[in-house]
Amino acid sequence: MNTAAAPTGSHTGDDFAIEVRGVSKHFTLHADRRDSLKERFVRGRSRDTHVFHALDNVSFAVKKGITFGLVGHNGSGKSTMLKILAGVYRPNEGEVMVSSKVDALLEVGAGFHGELTGRENIYLNGAILGRTKKQIDDSIDWIISFADIGDFIDEPVKVYSSGMTVRLGFAAAVAIEPEILVVDEIIAVGDEEFQRKCFDLMRQLRDRGTTIVLVTHSLSLATEMCDEAVWLDHGKVQMVGDADEVVSAYLTSVNEKEARQRAQEQPEEEFPEDDQYKLNQATATAA
Repeated sequence: MNTAAAPTGSHTGDDFAIEVRGVSKHFTLHADRRDSLKERFVRGRSRDTHVFHALDNVSFAVKKGITFGLVGHNGSGKSTMLKILAGVYRPNEGEVMVSSKVDALLEVGAGFHGELTGRENIYLNGAILGRTKKQIDDSIDWIISFADIGDFIDEPVKVYSSGMTVRLGFAAAVAIEPEILVVDEIIAVGDEEFQRKCFDLMRQLRDRGTTIVLVTHSLSLATEMCDEAVWLDHGKVQMVGDADEVVSAYLTSVNEKEARQRAQEQPEEEFPEDDQYKLNQATATAA
């Protein structure tokens, strides 16, 4: 669930936790995938490829101690950007500079070993994140209590529901207050009560100085939780600034696009062109 990343560039200025400068990321996609070594040996490499530009010259800066939102439609590049911030991906161009270590919650179950129990995974994850055994020992009771998965803490993670996995992963990530936390919209997997617990805790973390970067499709959540935001569209920055203003501009764009689509899809009004119709029209005109 959790990923720690080292800076991909030099440290930021004193006022910023994250600086993204001219970042581009592309992927080569194969129309005819050959996954096995045997397929590649017999049939050769697929020649039907094209390049998908997930991010195109993206720049923005995140001030220390704020909650920063990434908004945009599906496929706009939000999750790719988040993975670059977390150090999962490296940009093809540009650089990302962070002021300190980044903790991330990106995918349900990422970083958990299915055969290990929840308790064992807390220690495994902690070690991956560079935490000492004493730090984990001191925080494990809080993690178990916050995750609220009862006796399942000593069962293998492979039997957990996605919601249970998210609860444990979130608790493990924030138990030792991170300086920078990036969160994909996986919290939405949890139930309403747990979501509220998460957002309440994230507000507390922000008040205590943690910088939070949040991807969300909920525009109400973006305006409620975020101080500033960036709007991405097909990998390009459309706007950066106050969260309310960015969300308002994005929503206006979405509404305008939907209105244009409805206008194009609405069929033109058709009238009968038979002789009786023409006669009626002529009679009405003469009158």
